[in-house]
Amino acid sequence: MARPDKAADVAVITDKFRASNAAVLTEYRGLTVKQMKTLRRSLGENAQYAVVKNTLTKIAANEAGITELDDQFAGPTAVAFITGDPVESAKALRDFAKENPALIIKGGVLDGKALSADEIKKLADLESREVLLAKLAGALKAKPSQAAAVFQALPSKLVRTVDALRDKVEQGGAGTPAPAAEDAAAE
Repeated sequence: MARPDKAADVAVITDKFRASNAAVLTEYRGLTVKQMKTLRRSLGENAQYAVVKNTLTKIAANEAGITELDDQFAGPTAVAFITGDPVESAKALRDFAKENPALIIKGGVLDGKALSADEIKKLADLESREVLLAKLAGALKAKPSQAAAVFQALPSKLVRTVDALRDKVEQGGAGTPAPAAEDAAAE
């Protein structure tokens, strides 16, 4: 029979898995307490970094419906439970791991889909949600203005073409007979 304190720990971790839209598993062996504190601060308010017990976390993940991570619960494990933008947290983890090679990203889960360590690094290479939304808004704004410019260009181009033809006719009609008139005179 499970001890009540362990059952409570599993329930807390299960709730964290369910409440977060992403979770990243890391190995922290070799990091100092000061480095762990720095990592927690770099993740910001949208992520909670917790050192966990593998057996309890595996049970909690399974209860939350996440079974793809079972083989990654080995060695000293810490989980970043991400409730905000997963790209920002992935960038923070990647950048911290570059400066502190002792932090190893094992894998994770994003919206119920398992991610490998390489996929998490690719996620970190994406631009933030705000930047992507700003680019989308700019693109949507640019398309109607480009269409308006094209529609305005057509009448002005027509006017310039008519003016050029009129100028050509006026210049050509003053001293030179038209080709049709020359053909009629030859007969």
